[in-house]
Amino acid sequence: MRDRLTGSTLGEGRVSASPHTRIIIADDHPLVRGALRTAVAGVAPDAELLEAGAFEEVTERLGKGAEVDLVLLDLSMPGVQGFSGLMYLRAQHPEVPVVVVSGNEDRGVIRRCIEFGASGFIPKSVDVDTMRTAIRDVLDGGTFTPADVDLTSPIDRETGDLVKRLGSLTPQQVRVLMMLSEGLLNKQIAYELGVSEATVKAHVSAILQKLGVESRTQAVIAASKIAAGQPVAVE
Repeated sequence: MRDRLTGSTLGEGRVSASPHTRIIIADDHPLVRGALRTAVAGVAPDAELLEAGAFEEVTERLGKGAEVDLVLLDLSMPGVQGFSGLMYLRAQHPEVPVVVVSGNEDRGVIRRCIEFGASGFIPKSVDVDTMRTAIRDVLDGGTFTPADVDLTSPIDRETGDLVKRLGSLTPQQVRVLMMLSEGLLNKQIAYELGVSEATVKAHVSAILQKLGVESRTQAVIAASKIAAGQPVAVE
């Protein structure tokens, strides 16, 4: 893996980026992708930008073996629900920094993104200069969150436990949970993943055990509630 851009900055806050630096901009809104392109151009003008309008496109680009230095990821885009996309990328590609870019500015959600392994969080409401600061900080090996987000105080015990449980899922289990959240049956999941129904059932059983719930419905509810910043107790 090549150097993660930990060198010195150049000129007006620019990062020392090589022509082989690759950044994926993943958002289903063209205007947001345009704003992020502008922000990246002011920080790493030589970077190669790869755009994705759906999560499947993100995984395809990463799966082709191309080395990527940063993913700018929307929490809500086709193919993902809640933290599932972030969880999948951190599990499948732990060497690639991920910065969440989202219109959901709930402080609890921002904090959970960091707890799930995001290197930063950029609210969509910020100006281009702030986006540039965030991108530069992460490319330089640091992290970025809005100044008023408190990452020092402990989270409540129940939520923290579920965060850890969700983080323990394997990449394939995350994919299965994402598909469960979409309402797919075991037969449909097996077809999409190219595996047997027995394999899917084994994944579902492992998911239930890791999340500490008794049914697939409870697993989906638990995952969706924490994504929405709601209490995590399931009935």
